[in-house]
Amino acid sequence: MPGEQHIRTALNKALRGALVLLCLIVAGQSGISQSLPEVTSGVDTTSIRIGEQIRFTVRVAADTTAQVIFPEGQTFSPLETVEAFKTDSTRRDNRLELIKTYALTQFDSGAYLLPAQRIEIDGKGYFTDSLFVSVATIPVDTLEQSLYDIKPMAEVDGMSLRWLRWLGWTLLFLLLAGGALYWFVFRKKPLSEAEQEALLPPFDRAMKELERLENTRYLIQDDFKGYYTELTTIVRAYLEEEVHVSALESTTEELITKLELLRDAGQLNLETETLSRFRRILQTADLVKFARSTPPVRDAEADRDQVRDIVVRTHDALPEPTEEELMEQEEYRQEVLQQKRRKRIRIGLATAAGVLVVGIASTVAYFGYAEVRDAVFGTPTKSLLEGEWISSSYGYPPILMETPEVLYRKEVELPPEARGTIRDMDVFGYDNPRANLSIMASSTLFADPKTEPDFEQSIEKVLEQFEASGARNIITKQETFTTISGVEGVRVYGKGTFDVPDSYGSMEGAYTILVFGGNGFIQQVVLSWEDGDTYSEAIVERIIKTLEVKTTV
Repeated sequence: MPGEQHIRTALNKALRGALVLLCLIVAGQSGISQSLPEVTSGVDTTSIRIGEQIRFTVRVAADTTAQVIFPEGQTFSPLETVEAFKTDSTRRDNRLELIKTYALTQFDSGAYLLPAQRIEIDGKGYFTDSLFVSVATIPVDTLEQSLYDIKPMAEVDGMSLRWLRWLGWTLLFLLLAGGALYWFVFRKKPLSEAEQEALLPPFDRAMKELERLENTRYLIQDDFKGYYTELTTIVRAYLEEEVHVSALESTTEELITKLELLRDAGQLNLETETLSRFRRILQTADLVKFARSTPPVRDAEADRDQVRDIVVRTHDALPEPTEEELMEQEEYRQEVLQQKRRKRIRIGLATAAGVLVVGIASTVAYFGYAEVRDAVFGTPTKSLLEGEWISSSYGYPPILMETPEVLYRKEVELPPEARGTIRDMDVFGYDNPRANLSIMASSTLFADPKTEPDFEQSIEKVLEQFEASGARNIITKQETFTTISGVEGVRVYGKGTFDVPDSYGSMEGAYTILVFGGNGFIQQVVLSWEDGDTYSEAIVERIIKTLEVKTTV
């Protein structure tokens, strides 16, 4: 029927639509399953020794647009993360493969669980596999290698602060010397009142002294002798400087006579009345000084005013000074200033010399003469001792030690008779003729590895070389020597007279020979220096303390 046919057609269409929808769903699920990320992990080994490292690698395969976050930090406990290497990436089949590697270690023996690590991809967590790692100890061979007791604590000299004291004393001395020189020489010292007055012209100085006499207490205390003595001294000194007459050593009559002669010669235009008043004042002063006369106070004050008037009249009566006289006065003034300046310089130099002597004496008393001498003038060995030292190994088997300078290889030609017994010889040395210091280290390998070293013969060869170089009166002492690591050897030391290189003189020297060795090899260290040089002895002591040798080839 048409209606039934129409219904069947509608059902067929609905069925075909459902099948298409089912196929799309299956295809979508297949596509989703293909785009899911994949996480794998692994280690290069599951068994290590203490301190060795494991390489733990994580591989992630995901879409190129996926955001991947790897673990960071100490997330592998109880194992320790030594290093997290950079992430490596490659493309495969439209997918991105990321590789992350970690270096892990452990310093205690035992079996440890490497925990699962969380890898975050687009906000979702994925975990790696966990596994066990075995950490084994390192066996100690107590038969071939001896064990030694722990050495006691050694006293180490702290950093010397003596140079700070030296610096302080030096700065103090320089400060005092500089201050003294500035104060007495370079400082513009203001002139005192007496110095300023001494530089005044005679007239101004006389007027100033008369003014000062007016303010004295001579008359109040009835000291007329002191008053008239100073009054006549002022006017006599003025006449001697300004008029150029010998007034200070002349009597009253002699002085008046000299002034009258100058007046008569036209060189001093003074009135007779002025000279008469001056004679009366001088006679009054003579009576007061020699006859103990006591004039009234009013007359004494009047005499002072009369003397001031005489000085003024004398100054006005003198002719104007010529240019030559003015020059002489200026030269005189400059000479006075130079004398004062030279006096200050002498005082400054004497003060600086005194400070220097006291500083040197104090420094020598505190530090000692030798220390001060070496600090000021320096010595080659002191410079070597206080310089930067070098720690190195020399030859094979190696000789390890610290030296103030590096040792240089020396070419040694073996004699024909020794070439059959010696396979190789390494010789290193350092010679400083200025410091009279020599350092030598040598390692010798025998052709036969079973050959035992002959210490006595080796030492005898060194002493023969000393004698061939001009050494004499050699004293030898021998003892057993042990290095800081417990290696035993032989030490021969002593003193002697050594020739000084590049000269015809000699010196008292000291030496030390250290010999070590075993089957197939021998090692030797030879040190020589000037006897009594404390810096050389300190250098040698430090070298010996740091000396170390290997006992096996």
